[in-house]
Amino acid sequence: MRIIEDIISDRGSKYAVSGAPCASEDEAKALIRELKRAKKFAKATHNTWGLLCAKGPVKNDDGESGAGVIILRMLERAGLRDHLIVVTRWYGGKHLGGDRFRHVQEAVRIYLRDLGLSADGG
Repeated sequence: MRIIEDIISDRGSKYAVSGAPCASEDEAKALIRELKRAKKFAKATHNTWGLLCAKGPVKNDDGESGAGVIILRMLERAGLRDHLIVVTRWYGGKHLGGDRFRHVQEAVRIYLRDLGLSADGG
């Protein structure tokens, strides 16, 4: 699993983004379990993820309501199928409001750039 840590920090909250080729929801759940074997990720407040696979879109907000949809939308725009993207957040004690969605978008952008893709389709 490709992991990019310490990418965003805002009011104490910290973000990481991870991903791997993945073809199903069951495989995605296994990859999340693997990610959480690292104590740091097991202790994260949210491990939000999205996947576009043959059976359709699959997401899990993990308590960060609405974040999974953002990941799915960005996967769609980039044309990235059968690839899991996980945005991890460690809550820093202060509410971020709508900024948290901007951070999820930026985390996915960073991951897509690392793959050599554009978040805007290409």
